[in-house]
Amino acid sequence: MTLYPVTSSSHHRAVGNETTTLLFDHDGTLIDSETVHYDLWRDILHEYRVELSEDFYCEVMAGIPVKQNAVDLVEHFQLDVAPAVLADKKHKSISDYLDRQAFPLMPFAKETLSTCFKNGYTIGIVTGGSKKSVEKTLSQYELGSYVSCVVAVEDVANSKPAPDCYELAMAKLNKSPSECVAIEDTQTGMNAAVSAGLACVVVPTILSKHHDFTRATVQYTSLNEWVSREFGR
Repeated sequence: MTLYPVTSSSHHRAVGNETTTLLFDHDGTLIDSETVHYDLWRDILHEYRVELSEDFYCEVMAGIPVKQNAVDLVEHFQLDVAPAVLADKKHKSISDYLDRQAFPLMPFAKETLSTCFKNGYTIGIVTGGSKKSVEKTLSQYELGSYVSCVVAVEDVANSKPAPDCYELAMAKLNKSPSECVAIEDTQTGMNAAVSAGLACVVVPTILSKHHDFTRATVQYTSLNEWVSREFGR
């Protein structure tokens, strides 16, 4: 998989002397879920005789919560179904998937959390996805001991790109924006973090490589590269 090239901004560090807390996005950042999401949406849309292209998924749907995905799909493909019905089908398909297994981890995700934890940082997960998905990741890969806080789509009225999820995580952890750094893979997630006043590291995937990351603090090609630069290992 060819990831997005690093910009020169990567020579700066996002984690400063004030930083105590690292808030990680889940889908696309810690877990390799977008391919699964794409496949599940394709299966659902086949019922409506719609062929979902990878390009449309990447440009319109990747990193966006299910509720908004459903609205966008009904509008774009002029489907004769309520967005809420489509969203319910997707939530059920994800739930069924998670009953069987967690999503696969992104490369170096476990080592990243371990390194951050060992360096004394408080770790939170802030996701536009479901709590069940995060809980499955933490249990299957034995990552629970590293994570102090989880904020999922069920916890806020407005999901990403609204800042609510990051604001709630900071409130739960009793942290200020200057103490926190977000790690994201999409423009939607980055906008949520920046709107909450956070510095933001972006690690784009092949699905988000065309996003506009000019508001990010730094950009890297992989978690491994970020950790190596940030913590010198």
